[in-house]
Amino acid sequence: MTQTSKNNTKNKEASNVEDQAAKKPGATIRWDGSKMKSTYANVCNVSSTREEVILLFGTNQSWHSGQEELVVELSDRVILNPYAAKRLSLLLSNIIGKYESSFGALQIEAGQRQADTKE
Repeated sequence: MTQTSKNNTKNKEASNVEDQAAKKPGATIRWDGSKMKSTYANVCNVSSTREEVILLFGTNQSWHSGQEELVVELSDRVILNPYAAKRLSLLLSNIIGKYESSFGALQIEAGQRQADTKE
């Protein structure tokens, strides 16, 4: 068995254990924040393979809008299995929906920004 196959098996088993624990009535989750660090990010990028989803976080270091080159200082990389990534996607969709209900719709101009960088 290759290392990748072993890791995939471990990831599936861990996912199944998480799912089973979450489904048990009365099961509690204890969040241990003793080793947690906080980092600010105003830029995020994502890529994936069959086995994992990679999130990159950083801050835009360019202060003026007319610059030809934008510098993003990457600070953190989070690697998730696809199951955890899907759960994160659902959680983010839910929290953004609640945010927009309270404070109004967020306007994302991704198409405009992509066009600006191609010129």
